[in-house]
Amino acid sequence: MDASLIQDALAVASGSVVGFSLGLVGGGGSILAVPLLFYVVRVGSPHEAIGTGAVAVAASAAFGLVGHARARTVKWPCAVAFAVAGIVGTIIGAAVGKAVDGQKLLALFGLLMLVVGALMTRRRRGGSNPDARLSLETAPKLLPLLAATGLVVGLASGFFGIGGGFLIVPGLIGATAMPIVNAIGSSLVSVTFFGMTTAASYAVSGLVNWWIAGLFILGGLAGSVSGTYLARRLAGRGRVLTLVFATIVIAAGFYVSLKGFSAWMAPSGS
Repeated sequence: MDASLIQDALAVASGSVVGFSLGLVGGGGSILAVPLLFYVVRVGSPHEAIGTGAVAVAASAAFGLVGHARARTVKWPCAVAFAVAGIVGTIIGAAVGKAVDGQKLLALFGLLMLVVGALMTRRRRGGSNPDARLSLETAPKLLPLLAATGLVVGLASGFFGIGGGFLIVPGLIGATAMPIVNAIGSSLVSVTFFGMTTAASYAVSGLVNWWIAGLFILGGLAGSVSGTYLARRLAGRGRVLTLVFATIVIAAGFYVSLKGFSAWMAPSGS
């Protein structure tokens, strides 16, 4: 079989894995996009994997945002304030990430996967204020918290090319005390725009493979439908599924960090 056809098939399959995991456990799946694109699909470089993955992250988040918007779980003023500040951080983070050696970036990305996997083992707890909202009355208190948290999360998102939902959700809860269902829905606004900003930054530098990104997204949509269906069939076992997925993320994190550090420490020219 032609090598390009094999790569295309692997892109669709890898996207399906990410979409399936997102549909099954409701988050964290995008952290697998970069290692799948680099080690399985074998795009040209770690930076190209990050840029291409950012396109897929933005698309999957936008797809999820539509559903949450229809369900009215998005607190738009809080979400937009967080996202606007985060976009500034994302622009800075992406610029710094592109300047870092690819293997060093992979090594750090592997460590990030370990952190994400560990955080997924903890139970998510929401805030106690379902009426939390950003208004003229609450802005003096909430706006600085939302902006500061958004900026920091945006830096990480741009640097690693991730959606950052695992940081955005607790950030929104910490700043506003909103319930977790609102934090998850509202976080998708930031994930969408962070992904778009990172993708644009990498695209300007020619570090996005648009064909592979399209195939990855196509596979992700199919995988998301399958994962969501299975999640409904396994209702009541969500905690077990999340722990299993967290274990996979941690194992993959060890692999990526070891590969990255090995290449980083290898003598030049070897």
